[in-house]
Amino acid sequence: MIDRYSRKEIKSIWEDKNKYAIWLKIELAAAEAMEKLKIIPKGVSKKVKSKAKINVNRILEIEEKVKHDVIAFLTSINEQTGNDARYLHKGMTSSDVLDTCFNLQLKQSGEILLKDINELLISIKRKAIKHKYSLCIGRSHGIHAEPTTFGLKMLTFYQEFIRNKKRLENSIKEISTCAISGAVGTFANIDPKIESYVAKKLKLNIEPISTQVIPRDRHAQFFSTLGIIASSIERLATEIRHLQRTEVLEVEEFFGKNQKGSSAMPHKKNPILSENLTGLARLIRSSVIPSLENVALWHERDISHSAVERNIGPDATIALDFALVRLSNLVKNLNIYPKKMLKNLNLTNGIFFSQRILLEMTNTGFTRDEAYRIVQRNALNSWKENTSFLENIISDKKITSKIPVNKLKKLFNFSYHTKKINIIFKRSLKNK
Repeated sequence: MIDRYSRKEIKSIWEDKNKYAIWLKIELAAAEAMEKLKIIPKGVSKKVKSKAKINVNRILEIEEKVKHDVIAFLTSINEQTGNDARYLHKGMTSSDVLDTCFNLQLKQSGEILLKDINELLISIKRKAIKHKYSLCIGRSHGIHAEPTTFGLKMLTFYQEFIRNKKRLENSIKEISTCAISGAVGTFANIDPKIESYVAKKLKLNIEPISTQVIPRDRHAQFFSTLGIIASSIERLATEIRHLQRTEVLEVEEFFGKNQKGSSAMPHKKNPILSENLTGLARLIRSSVIPSLENVALWHERDISHSAVERNIGPDATIALDFALVRLSNLVKNLNIYPKKMLKNLNLTNGIFFSQRILLEMTNTGFTRDEAYRIVQRNALNSWKENTSFLENIISDKKITSKIPVNKLKKLFNFSYHTKKINIIFKRSLKNK
């Protein structure tokens, strides 16, 4: 991922220096286990650890010749530590190191992403509570439907990211496995106790059965979860983009004192952050299909997944980390305009009370079909002629023949649409 969309903490997980450091930890942990089982001489791991240093340039230089990254790494360590290094990697295969390392990197990245989601949840929750009763029009198909509140809007996103947090926790657990099982995964050349020792040392779980590689359905779940989270980010970003349109302007991204919106038009204030998040979401989701296709490898292993994972591992996690932090700050600093929400709410002269009139008419003897036709006629006329829906309703003798005017006026009450908000908030914030 390019530096523009990279944050230091998560980026460092995917740098070569950290990757090779993890490889060394795996090899040293396996050597420690072999010493305990008296497979190799005692003290080997300690001697190697004291002498071995990660020299990224040297490893890459060797790899250029041998065309094998793990052999290049082991050769580099051997150059520094001498004869003791011959005991490293005993009975192991490259995938033992590569897969265990990759899973550990995904776990470390996932834990950072969990922290990001927790911060985002705080930002969203605060906005939801603050605007619990800030009335605004709800829209379906982009058209005015019935009143809701901005707090309820934000509460839907809060619940969605609570679900995303659970999805990510499950996916981290699923990916946190270690395989040290040797060629084709049979343990023919290495004791399973070594795998258990390494797993415990790295705080991973053992892979119950590997085919030389850790099964890629685990990774498919992890990247699919990242894709779902990205889609949730886009849903919130899209809502902000729509609500910031000039004709709507119910919310607006924070615009700094020295910020410029357009190179040509000085008046512009564009929703650049939420647009950027929409783009990043597309990028993150692009890792999902390749991760699903990686599940079907040939027999006990092939490397068709390797190039894919070297790209999507860092790119998807780094991009999502950046997107979550950006979204959290966007929500935290979002300008919200309740007065404009009320102005937009009244644009259609009250026709959003149509359902309430419809229900009352069916309660007083009208058939649903008859009531619907009468209410629809009055509502569409109000919309077309820009007249009061209430005035049209109380002027309709078919309606007033069964429902008193005073009662009809009482039906035009905003509190009717907010009366169950406390229930929704209580069950959505329960134990949160």
